[in-house]
Amino acid sequence: MLEAYLFPISYAFMTFPIAALLCAVPFLIVQYRKYGYFNKFRGFLLYLFLLYMMNAVYLVLLPLPASRHNAPMDVASVMQLMPLNFIHDILMETKVVWQVPSTYMLLLKERAFLQVVFNVLLVVPSGMFLRYYARISWKTCLAASFGLSLFFEITQVTGIYGFYDYPYRLFDVDDLLMNTLGGMIGFVLADWMKNHLPRMDRLDEKVDLSKKRVSYTRRAIAFGIDVCVVLPIIGVLTLLNVKGAYFIVVIIYYIVIPYMKQGQTLGAWIVRVQIRGAGEELKLRELMIRNGLLYVVWGGLHALFLIVNVSGSHVLLAMYALGLLLLDGIVFIHVFLCLLQRDRRLLHEAKSGTRLVIVDNKVRDKDE
Repeated sequence: MLEAYLFPISYAFMTFPIAALLCAVPFLIVQYRKYGYFNKFRGFLLYLFLLYMMNAVYLVLLPLPASRHNAPMDVASVMQLMPLNFIHDILMETKVVWQVPSTYMLLLKERAFLQVVFNVLLVVPSGMFLRYYARISWKTCLAASFGLSLFFEITQVTGIYGFYDYPYRLFDVDDLLMNTLGGMIGFVLADWMKNHLPRMDRLDEKVDLSKKRVSYTRRAIAFGIDVCVVLPIIGVLTLLNVKGAYFIVVIIYYIVIPYMKQGQTLGAWIVRVQIRGAGEELKLRELMIRNGLLYVVWGGLHALFLIVNVSGSHVLLAMYALGLLLLDGIVFIHVFLCLLQRDRRLLHEAKSGTRLVIVDNKVRDKDE
């Protein structure tokens, strides 16, 4: 009996690293937007909840039928709608002699009893998370636990929404009841545990965003978002044969817009950072040096390589490629050294006298 549960759990743990990587950027963006920084304890809870949800979904869905064109189950109905029918199943299957307490341990080996226990335990972590992390009321937890269980049951009885020809598991009203009970047990446990854990609403009380460093992970996310915005525009303009499309777009997006929007591009705005100059106001000259070195010069040399690739000779192309390779190697070493030495500044920041800072929405609201 236990093997039926260990199989999906093992698959959940094996695929968790992949899911963790896929969710890393969305998790970070939400944390940056909402709190201004990434709290490790809060992040640990989110990843723990992700692991739990993967286990829950795998337990509900696995093992899958061998083919999409599966045969119907040999049952009179795929829906069991009689509440507390599990009591009848336990009484029918059990080898326990109720007058002999020493036989009660046999319940731990019986399918009907273990199924009820696991249905309760399945949603306990969800109730705990919703109460402790989201700080919801018992009514909301009750509705959420029931909704999650209903989602599981509908997914099963519809053969994963029609993907399989026939349902491969029953819709059982007792599962709804036991899952919902598990969610409420988790709610009660979280109420007890919150006295022994950091309060979620006080994690950020002593955090001074002005003293926090902008991490390279945060920079990379902002850079990636900006690239996703800029590249399609450059591509369209290039197809329309607009001369110097790369440089036009880069100058407007990375210099003109940040100058008008308090040192922010779309990517910087999403992760709540902005460019600050030496004075109170960011100067155009500072932006031109900073983003000019990064996007016009370094990025422009890579953009021009495509032109040389099309119209240049093989000798020029090889020399250009070698030069770019050497330049990128120097840039890589420079960034690597900056990663190792926290006080070391990136070249384009040092030359322009600028820096990236976290936008504190509370301070901004007070100023306004």
